[in-house]
Amino acid sequence: MDTQQFWNLIEEARSQVPAPDNGYAVARRAGALLALRPAEEIVGAQQVLWNLMAHSYRAPLWGAAYLINGGCSDDGFDYFRGWLITQGRTTFDSVITDPDRLAVLPAVRACATDGTDVECEETLTIAWNAYQEATGEDLPGDAFTISYPLLDPDWNFDFGDDNQLSRRLPHLAALYSD
Repeated sequence: MDTQQFWNLIEEARSQVPAPDNGYAVARRAGALLALRPAEEIVGAQQVLWNLMAHSYRAPLWGAAYLINGGCSDDGFDYFRGWLITQGRTTFDSVITDPDRLAVLPAVRACATDGTDVECEETLTIAWNAYQEATGEDLPGDAFTISYPLLDPDWNFDFGDDNQLSRRLPHLAALYSD
């Protein structure tokens, strides 16, 4: 499975759930659709997923996740990026380029209103669950590799610094201001 096929899988899943902004629903549906494919494609999907996770491992996006979720650990950042993947390629690419664009997404705006976190841990197990369903076995331990890039040193500051985040992510900061 290549990157385009993976994004097609996500779009197909989004088209088949009642609320495509619901990351958990999209991830579950994508896993079910992936389980219908050959085992080799499922293994390939695992590598594509982690390539996307590495591609989205960026300090400005982490700062946005920190603002949106009221803090963001390493695991929390993984779950946030998992949610971002379930939003589809157009949103993913747009937000990677400019994380402040998250402020216009209806799902993010709704979460700002009701105080819920924006995350989807389930995305990280799409291929794992699909492989188990398709084969009855665990995904091979060597099914993927991941190499995270270094984080942008210009963003090497405490994300708890409201002034820094407000200056760098003004729309999100305004949306999530007290």
